[in-house]
Amino acid sequence: MRHLATSILHPHNHRRALIHLRHYKPQKTATAPAPPSPPKPPKKPQSFTFHDHTWEDPYSWMSNLNDKVAMRHMDMCMEQEEKYTEAVLSDTERLQSKLQSEMASRLAFDLSTPPLRWGPWLYYRRVEEGKQYPVLCRRLASLNEEFISHKSPAAGFDFTSGKKIEQKLLDYNKEAARFGGYAYEELSEVSPDHRFLAYTMYDKDNDYFMLSVRNLNSGSLCSKPQAVRVSNISWAKDGQALLYVVTDHNKRPYRIYCSIIGSTDEDVLLLEEPDENVYVNIRHTKDFHFVSVNTFSTKSSKVFLINAANPLSGMILVCDCDGLAHCIIEHHQGYLYLFTDAAKEGRVVDNHYLLRSPVDASSSPRIWESVFTDNKDMVVEDVDFCKTHLALIIREGWKFRLCSVALPLSVSKGPVHLKELHPYFLPLPKHVSQISPGPNYDYYSSTMRFSLSSPVMPDAVVDYDLSNGKWNIIQQQNMLHERTRVLYGTASSEKIIEKYSNIKSCDSMNDVKYEDDNLWNDLSEFYACEHYDVSSYDGILVPLTIVYSRKYKQENQNPGLLHGHGAYGELLDKRWRSELKSLLDRGWIVAYADVRGGGGGGKKWHHDGRRTNKKNSIEDYISCAKFLIEKEIVHENKLAGWGYSAGGLLVASAINCHPDLFRAAVLKVPFLDATNTLLYPILPLTAADYEEFGYPGDIDDFHAIRNYSPYDNIQKDVLYPAVLITSSFSTSFGVWEAAKWVARVRESTFNDPKRPILLNLTTDIVEENKYLQCKESALETAFLLKMMES
Repeated sequence: MRHLATSILHPHNHRRALIHLRHYKPQKTATAPAPPSPPKPPKKPQSFTFHDHTWEDPYSWMSNLNDKVAMRHMDMCMEQEEKYTEAVLSDTERLQSKLQSEMASRLAFDLSTPPLRWGPWLYYRRVEEGKQYPVLCRRLASLNEEFISHKSPAAGFDFTSGKKIEQKLLDYNKEAARFGGYAYEELSEVSPDHRFLAYTMYDKDNDYFMLSVRNLNSGSLCSKPQAVRVSNISWAKDGQALLYVVTDHNKRPYRIYCSIIGSTDEDVLLLEEPDENVYVNIRHTKDFHFVSVNTFSTKSSKVFLINAANPLSGMILVCDCDGLAHCIIEHHQGYLYLFTDAAKEGRVVDNHYLLRSPVDASSSPRIWESVFTDNKDMVVEDVDFCKTHLALIIREGWKFRLCSVALPLSVSKGPVHLKELHPYFLPLPKHVSQISPGPNYDYYSSTMRFSLSSPVMPDAVVDYDLSNGKWNIIQQQNMLHERTRVLYGTASSEKIIEKYSNIKSCDSMNDVKYEDDNLWNDLSEFYACEHYDVSSYDGILVPLTIVYSRKYKQENQNPGLLHGHGAYGELLDKRWRSELKSLLDRGWIVAYADVRGGGGGGKKWHHDGRRTNKKNSIEDYISCAKFLIEKEIVHENKLAGWGYSAGGLLVASAINCHPDLFRAAVLKVPFLDATNTLLYPILPLTAADYEEFGYPGDIDDFHAIRNYSPYDNIQKDVLYPAVLITSSFSTSFGVWEAAKWVARVRESTFNDPKRPILLNLTTDIVEENKYLQCKESALETAFLLKMMES
């Protein structure tokens, strides 16, 4: 405007400008930099033959860990992959920083875990300022009725009373100093007399877990036991003895030892399982009267009992069943309870069921009777015992419920329908996708803790008093106020109880009305959650859950991210994840496909998606992807896939079948080279792994593996979607699988700079570090946003 005004006020300047223009030479426009070229690792073809099939693998050298030359090449390749990923995503650095700030602002930097009441003590972990790892602490509940974990008294000192009310039990920062700067704990058990803490820490240099026992009164380490390769622990003899399981060099649990605390005697070997196909596990009953010993393989499952008062008195067989079965033993007032999915009279059952038998039963084999009559419409998914009540997690179709039944149960009726026991159904928020029992160590308390998950609600840790129906949210992040509420004690929770409690009696099977969404910090006002049944290729209905922002939903315009897993009978993780909020608030649809092979639909649903049926999982996922596009929920050119571990296999296999269906995909530590991993395992595999993906020795399983293995079924001369694979430098994640798949996709398919195949390598401690989690999630989100916009 300023130049225009000048030419109007001074018209002679216009002619002068024309004269200058005659001599003007336009500057050469800067050409866009050429896109970076993807790495090309060397090909060293090697032929393999098994059964009636021969194939060639040009990148098998990547998994030859004993070849130093190959590993040097591998290091060079990984360095090139890092640089290539950085170059491709260099224009998203500002976006990554913005996303990381967004995600970090939503993190729940809890100063303390929810305190857990056990006997006279409150146990919890808290983080001290400037420290990387937490401290395990406890306080006497009698001195701490008004404890609020994120407020004073700091460091466990009550300035009002002048008393130190906190006892530090274990500082994991000091443990990190013991274990090379790395503190990862797998097991942690306080003795029933509250005098000792048994725990296992990961020794990174030796790749095993080391057992230690600490005296909680003195804070010193006990001289024994100090075992290595420990996979399981259980207290006995009221805390005077510790039973523990050790693994062999293939990480198979196979020996049980008993250590008498304070004794100088050698630990006693209670059991050694010589069969390499049999695994061993132990756990104590909640009343600490017995320790159960499970030995299991694909052929049989057995349960033995050890009298915890005299752990050296031998083991008694209480359950013996064919095939691999899940068996959990509990004890309540003279009765053993067995929660299992073992076959009944030789017939495979679809779900778990509850049995009972008197402790002193003399019959051999032991006779078990059913507690509940079979009811396909109401399936018991899990149970938990206390002295006065039995808590049941129930599934009706794909909907979860939680109820309690008073104990002891009548012994004269035989199997009964659940409604005859007058269950009390406890209140739950809408759209519950998972209910997980908490530690619930205190057998004598009627209060039980559960974690509730939902796609549109931050996880809630809730204490339910089974004696009167009161409930209290102990911990939950409030996304609307960007803070976390962590409360404990009568005074601090009175107002919460007044607002958050449901004390209505419920003596029948009638529905308990859902509480106000605001009481649960539910986000349904802002984010919608919808459920669909999608018809798969064979007519089976597959549950599909979608979540989207009510503000940004547009028909046939939104990009979408489809999650899948479908393995081991595990529930698909549909929890609210704060990092996904960055996608939802940018108009994305987040969808979850509960494909066959996963959990939530019984054993048949699981078995219909494993081994020779793995094709069903993949077809289910493809059907859900097509549904999203055909119903115009997601734009046809803006669908991305997301899979973790076995879910990475699912998504990669779907891409092989329909590469045009997806615009992008994120695969996290994916299982991609099924043929070679199952035939020639570099890392130890369990019976459950082979039961899931197939036994190569079985010719039908072998052909199924060859047909679904992502690495062996990459299409040639087609355009693949953009893919970001996140793997780790740690060999425990099998980084070579990702590297091999990336190399073969680039070699076989069309190269489009707008659809890059990227390999992002992380450290192996991302899961333990919230900052690194944010950084990784920001990179993945930036990748998805860039691919959809390009």
